[in-house]
Amino acid sequence: MATEKQAGKKRLKMSERAQQQLELHFPSYSPLWLWRRKTNDGYTTLPRTLPYTMQAIDDQSKGQPAGHTLFCLWARSPDHPLVTIENPATYAAEAGFRGERAVDTWRRRMKRLQELNFCSAKKGASGDFHYVLLLNPNVAMENMRKLGLVQTDLYGRFLDRLVEVGGFGEVQAIRAHWDAERAAQAAAASSTADQHPGGSAAAA
Repeated sequence: MATEKQAGKKRLKMSERAQQQLELHFPSYSPLWLWRRKTNDGYTTLPRTLPYTMQAIDDQSKGQPAGHTLFCLWARSPDHPLVTIENPATYAAEAGFRGERAVDTWRRRMKRLQELNFCSAKKGASGDFHYVLLLNPNVAMENMRKLGLVQTDLYGRFLDRLVEVGGFGEVQAIRAHWDAERAAQAAAASSTADQHPGGSAAAA
């Protein structure tokens, strides 16, 4: 995993190259037409792999695609993984749901995001999704792969992008975590068996 300093240098180089191309190909545009995070208000930080995870979500929620609902949560996040939803109707409208059942439709999409481990939620004044914790979409995508819920082609493109942006260490870390969990569970099961040898026979 790239260090913060190394990532900063990489971003700087990418930004410099982009500026050179902008000046070459789009010299006539006023800065007023350009949106820049450092000078414009109203921004948050989004995972660069989000387009791929949104596709995977939609593939697993056909008829009720929930990828855009996740994007709206990230767009509303205060650069922090916890989002407090005081007015679900606002989030439903931003996700494109209209009519009397807009909030119910949004809640169904939110439930699917929970099932796929892209978020977790706690009840509050506005209902079941008052407090929403945004989970790492890269880890959620790897979990979908482990469960056989994402196509190989899409997963491959996701991995390519993750490596490109320097985030593959997140996948390696969660794999190691799962391996450690399995080892701990196996050790616990073995210990239990040693403490109660022939338990089934004795019970009989």
